[in-house]
Amino acid sequence: MKKIPLYIQIIVALILGIIVGTLLPSVVPYIRWIGNLFMNALCMLIVPIIFFSVSTSVEGICSESSGTFGRIGSKALGMYVLTMLLAIATGLCLVWLIRPGSAVAGIAPPSDVPSQVGSFSPTDIVSGFIPSNIFHAFAQNNTVPVIFVSILIGYFVTKISPEGKAAILPILKGGYEITLKIMRVVIMFAPLGVFAIVAKQFADAGDVGGLLKNMLMYVVTVTAGLLIQTFITLPLLLRFMGKVNPIKHFRNMGVPLITAFSTASSGATLPLTLQAVKEKDGVSSKVTDFVVSLGATINMNGAALLECVAVIFIAQVYGVELTVLQTVIISLMSLLCAIGSAGVPMSAMVMMAIILNVVGLPPEGIGLVIGVDRILDMLRTAVNVYGDTCVAVIVGKSEGEHLSIDI
Repeated sequence: MKKIPLYIQIIVALILGIIVGTLLPSVVPYIRWIGNLFMNALCMLIVPIIFFSVSTSVEGICSESSGTFGRIGSKALGMYVLTMLLAIATGLCLVWLIRPGSAVAGIAPPSDVPSQVGSFSPTDIVSGFIPSNIFHAFAQNNTVPVIFVSILIGYFVTKISPEGKAAILPILKGGYEITLKIMRVVIMFAPLGVFAIVAKQFADAGDVGGLLKNMLMYVVTVTAGLLIQTFITLPLLLRFMGKVNPIKHFRNMGVPLITAFSTASSGATLPLTLQAVKEKDGVSSKVTDFVVSLGATINMNGAALLECVAVIFIAQVYGVELTVLQTVIISLMSLLCAIGSAGVPMSAMVMMAIILNVVGLPPEGIGLVIGVDRILDMLRTAVNVYGDTCVAVIVGKSEGEHLSIDI
């Protein structure tokens, strides 16, 4: 018997959760523990996924960007950060303009989360980057210092002796692989977690219709942001920075984009992306192999946009006021989490939990968006891959290459 795809299971769980929460709210107290267990498992992964993914990503960037590829690597990294920041800015504008999560009656965060979270100053943020006790930061899920320590370790691994690097690097990479395997096991139980969490959200909601409208508007907001990034932002960068025809480039990328959309995995699409950029656009192998491969690891335009929008959407649903400083923190964390995001389906769930943890919002809010994550996962993966190809073209042109899509 053929196994039912995970995204179908999650959609069914979402529908059942809505039905049970709306029609049988008295049942919810008996299944709430399932949702708590699932959220605990996600929170359990926060520190290891940050530590291992960020440290190995930084080590890879520092290693690959040295020597022959120093100039190309610097250009690619700069362009990837720029495109992700533009995606985040687009998401911020849309989520504040549309306000998809305007507070729903009856929905409130846990009692330990005030209506305005995070009353800290910029100096608190800066001083919080360096922990007085590393192990305390790890034990308390204090993600900001964990990120800082991970960056330091990833950078300095490249500066120690070959013997030391040979001893430490396999531990980091092995830890990353183990964490990914555990994450995949946790995601296998996502349908049960989604069912329990969504049932609780709808049982608590005084306006079920309003909550459904919120979820629909969230999908519309993210989709609009992804379309703007694909058909306006990236083409403008191609036209004015790359001096190429963006329409021709988009046509040439048809096969990898369709594959990325259907598989929701940038890693699985990589061979097709490399082939299209080299053979159809004419970018050299030297640039394509390095830039696109690096992008499949760290460039997550769509993920950065979605995570930023999702966190602010959750805050809006709970009626939590976010300060300007918190919005900046969410933006920076979305960038960092997108860079450290694993190239596997639904990894954004864990990254979202990380950002919610940093700004003090309840991780249970993920239940509001996880049910519709699969279709958005497919869209954002296609945007991620398209961003990789655009940066490869721009870097190739900056190296003086002549392409088949030149104006």
